[in-house]
Amino acid sequence: MPEINFRILGSGAVPVLLLGAMLAGCGDAGETITRLTVGSAGPDPYTVMANTDRREIKLSTSKGGTKDGNAPGLYGGTRQAASCDPAKLIAFLQANPGKAKAWASVHRIGTGDISGFVGRLTPVLLRTDTLVTNHGFKGGKATRGTAVLQAGMGVLVNEYGVPVVKCNCGNPLTQPEKKISTGGAEYTGASWPGFSKRGVTKIRIRTTVQAFVLVDPEATIGFDRPVATTGGSDGPPEELPVESTPTPDPSDSGSMDPSTPPVDPSDPGIPSGEPGTEPPPVTETPGDGGEPAPDGGPVSEPPPASMDAPPEPGPS
Repeated sequence: MPEINFRILGSGAVPVLLLGAMLAGCGDAGETITRLTVGSAGPDPYTVMANTDRREIKLSTSKGGTKDGNAPGLYGGTRQAASCDPAKLIAFLQANPGKAKAWASVHRIGTGDISGFVGRLTPVLLRTDTLVTNHGFKGGKATRGTAVLQAGMGVLVNEYGVPVVKCNCGNPLTQPEKKISTGGAEYTGASWPGFSKRGVTKIRIRTTVQAFVLVDPEATIGFDRPVATTGGSDGPPEELPVESTPTPDPSDSGSMDPSTPPVDPSDPGIPSGEPGTEPPPVTETPGDGGEPAPDGGPVSEPPPASMDAPPEPGPS
């Protein structure tokens, strides 16, 4: 909470100063967050892709607050299979240059770099209701809105474990603003059983990931999925990972889920501090429209694939 200046300005001034300081430390209570349910493309979709979400999934027992993108058990998936197909997204954007331009602008890359960028992503399933900034497409431009994605939704995550694509519609995703208070915000859109403001999780960047430790939808096994793979390179079944306790979000003081135990400061698995909320920006270069951030190795370009819905022409 910011420091409060107690200098007397008059009999009515102090309460105003105190109230202003208290509100400043509680996040943006006036934010409106759109709930997006499993199977729903949501507002202003780039396209529609079928069979990317899972309605029946055993949720994480560790929810709410803030979690690191590389946390074991944060995400789920079916071993040796992935419902989200990066090649389909690449093919769709290549066939729709107007949408490709808007899509690429969200991630600060050139349209010529979409294939390499998407090829470095990893398909996973959300195991917690997750806060994101959702970017749709309307009027030839990218739109922007804060959203919470229901657990069970398929997303593509980057090498930091941050969701960057909503699979069922192709919309690019970025991290939500730090100031947003999930506990103090207003919510629109259809709710779902078990939804709670206190159970909405924010994902933060901690470090790059070589392999994600995923949990199967029934929560019976864990397994490793190397970054930029789609199931064929998944590791053997393992014991379920021990999930770390979420870090309380300063903008949501008192809004943690009652079922979540408090953070133990002595737990070495809970990192202290919070780095920046976005990966290093992409440096654009003339000629190809941008150079993707390094990811540890080249990625072969996936072959074009047909969409579940016919390509939609966009403005050139």
